Amino acid sequence: MSRFLCVHGHFYQPPRENPWTGLIDPQESAAPFADWNERITAECYAPNVTPRAVAADGTLREFPSNYSRMSFNFGPTLLAWLEVYGPDVYRAVLAADRESRERFGGHGSALAQAYNHMILPLASARDRETQVYWGIRDFEHRFGRSPEGMWLPEAAVDLPTLETLARQGLRFTILAPQQAARARRFADPDWTDVRGGRIDPRIPYEVRLPSGRRIALFFYDGPLSHAVAFGELQRGGEHLAYRLEALFSERPEPQLAHIATDGETYGHHHRYGEVALAVALDAIERGGRARLTNYAEYLTLHPPQHEVEIAERTSWSCAHGLGRWTEDCSCRTAPHPGWTQAWRAPLREALDWLRDGLARRFEQFGSPLLGDPWRARDHAIEIVLDPSPRSTEDFLRRHAARTLAPADQRAALALLEMQRYAMLMYTSCGWFFDDPSGLETRQIIRYAGRALEIAAGLGGEDLEAPFVRLLELARSNVAASGHGRQIYEALRMTSGARTPDGSDT
Repeated sequence: MSRFLCVHGHFYQPPRENPWTGLIDPQESAAPFADWNERITAECYAPNVTPRAVAADGTLREFPSNYSRMSFNFGPTLLAWLEVYGPDVYRAVLAADRESRERFGGHGSALAQAYNHMILPLASARDRETQVYWGIRDFEHRFGRSPEGMWLPEAAVDLPTLETLARQGLRFTILAPQQAARARRFADPDWTDVRGGRIDPRIPYEVRLPSGRRIALFFYDGPLSHAVAFGELQRGGEHLAYRLEALFSERPEPQLAHIATDGETYGHHHRYGEVALAVALDAIERGGRARLTNYAEYLTLHPPQHEVEIAERTSWSCAHGLGRWTEDCSCRTAPHPGWTQAWRAPLREALDWLRDGLARRFEQFGSPLLGDPWRARDHAIEIVLDPSPRSTEDFLRRHAARTLAPADQRAALALLEMQRYAMLMYTSCGWFFDDPSGLETRQIIRYAGRALEIAAGLGGEDLEAPFVRLLELARSNVAASGHGRQIYEALRMTSGARTPDGSDT
């Protein structure tokens, strides 16, 4: 068999918990469910475990788990929520990866993801390193194996990001076709310009990095991925199977036809999308014209014979590179006449300023307690995943600069918690939508507020006053919301925040 087929789903929800309570506040826009995680689980994550459809004769037809036959990644923050609030789905996802290893030559279909969906090319070098490290460790903790590939948040990429993945042992990632700049066969001295999505997506590529390391890239089929995300599923699973098999050329060499979309396409964005996918995968398996695979298996069977150079600082969801997370680039989710996204730049500038201030605080107070505070932050994923007293005690024994008194232990853990929120405040969704008064932007501002509160409790320079002055420049399109500072102050009044003296606001 020389024709292989793969469907990838990026399943993800941002961290939604109130940082003062650890619980998700009620989200009215998700009605009749309590919050969006609950709603999307009911509409998508659970139905993909056992897709069901009514057959022509009126009987109920049940399909195998879509997860076991596709390629997928589940964001760590979503898996953490599912483990508690959707345990049946959580266990089914882990089981599907085990099943896929039996199906695909020992290679599991699950990919890791950078921890909280931070745009890595815009991150500091330290944050980029920690995000990848936490994503890998979270994956190992849940799936019981090392990941072979990693999904990049918004597929945002640059060479330092690929260097980080390769340095930490990852074999591949997946990009959009417009993220390739030029390509060539290994033996060919001449490059071919493939900008504008003109790269052949049916073969794997290798990037030779400045360090000498190498990493493989798969570029999904852009037109069909877009069609599936925006309506193709409505034509049914048999039609989807036909469209997928039509991606192959007549050449005899091995080919991989593959698409990638948000996993929520299958059931949440498109009702019964999980059934269309199940029918398509079933038709492909029964038809015998192509074999289902996943990226890791295909990479092992057919290593790259071509080299590629990426289009630097690009993503799959912004036509302007990384503008959606830095500027008023015209990318938006809905047409709002007269609205602007000029707030994106000052919001990022404010958070960058805060990140750097928190980093100084972390080093100032953390070095006497933790020895190497940044190494301790990397390894702190251990106590995020297992916050038990025994795990925490073991962590502090390995990372403390000396034997710590109870008060110093609490201070060390508070510093690490401050840094966790300093990363959560960069969750990409905070910039993706159209106004800073939206749910997602308010959430990352909450995380900034919690990090500031912890920092204030440790003493040192005041970070809050300069930060909120910078937030004033992030102006909302909604008159009642005003600007970023007003949003921040309103959230402090309603989120359970405490004043610097420790009293409730």
